[in-house]
Amino acid sequence: MDPNAGAKTAATAVIAGRRPLLQCLSDIDAALSRTLHHHNLFPRPLFLLLELSADFRLFFPLALSIFLSPTLSALLRPFLVPLLLGLLLDLALIGLIKIVFRRPRPVYNKNMSVAVSVDHYSFPSGHSSRVCFVAALFYLTSESIKRAAVADHRLVLWAWLWAAATSVSRVLLGRHYAFDVFVGSCLGVLEGLFAFHYLSF
Repeated sequence: MDPNAGAKTAATAVIAGRRPLLQCLSDIDAALSRTLHHHNLFPRPLFLLLELSADFRLFFPLALSIFLSPTLSALLRPFLVPLLLGLLLDLALIGLIKIVFRRPRPVYNKNMSVAVSVDHYSFPSGHSSRVCFVAALFYLTSESIKRAAVADHRLVLWAWLWAAATSVSRVLLGRHYAFDVFVGSCLGVLEGLFAFHYLSF
């Protein structure tokens, strides 16, 4: 008799026992997300505008152009340097996680322009991570920005409102499941903390 047979059987039983729980949680996530999507009362163009505002293909070149501006770059350097490096970090990290988990997007996700193949995957939400990263970094560097006389405390509030609205819109638009957005938002905040402490030059 194989002495490892008992251990293998136990391991198989544990794995088998975990699958229904994970599947159950996934089903709850999918059902909640579908309900929110189908009972949405907000106009779709609003969500598409929020989606565009947080698109890397628009956001990164815009931030880079401000960084290269001779008048604004010096004033906003404490914000722009970690912003640009953090956006690249976010792009790489989210892409890696999507490749690893390969969770399909909701079946009701319609008319989405996919830039690269990894965008076919849903987990985690790249838009949510990006906007929460920007909002977190804006909050952390707000004192430096205010000293440069280019912003006040209300812009921090607007940044968080934009981040929250964009994150919620990902579910209502049908692009992501709720858990994708939750994890993406958490990653974005962590990226903001990392960029503030380690990517400021």
